Amino acid sequence: MIYESLLLQTASPFQNAGSILMMVGMFAVMYFFMIRPQQKKQKEQRKFTEDLKKGDEVVTLGGMHGKIAEIDDKTVTLEVAPRMKILFDRTAISLENTQALTEPEKTDKK
Repeated sequence: MIYESLLLQTASPFQNAGSILMMVGMFAVMYFFMIRPQQKKQKEQRKFTEDLKKGDEVVTLGGMHGKIAEIDDKTVTLEVAPRMKILFDRTAISLENTQALTEPEKTDKK
């Protein structure tokens, strides 16, 4: 009886190859649909923060709108109102929110 159960538990190499192939396929799908787009988005955000210059109108992650008055290696000073300046970390400037501000609004004509 023990020998019969051992014989039933042994699997052919082709059955193991199928499960390995399935795992590789799942990883590939996860990489192309989750990891790669996130890396691309981070790269675009990094390039955007590196290309900031004085006078650009931007929006922070918290929603603060302003014009860049001064810019350093790690910080950005935004002028949010006449003679009112606020210091932000460079990483606090949002690419998505700034693009939404600068792109013309798309209206649906019905």
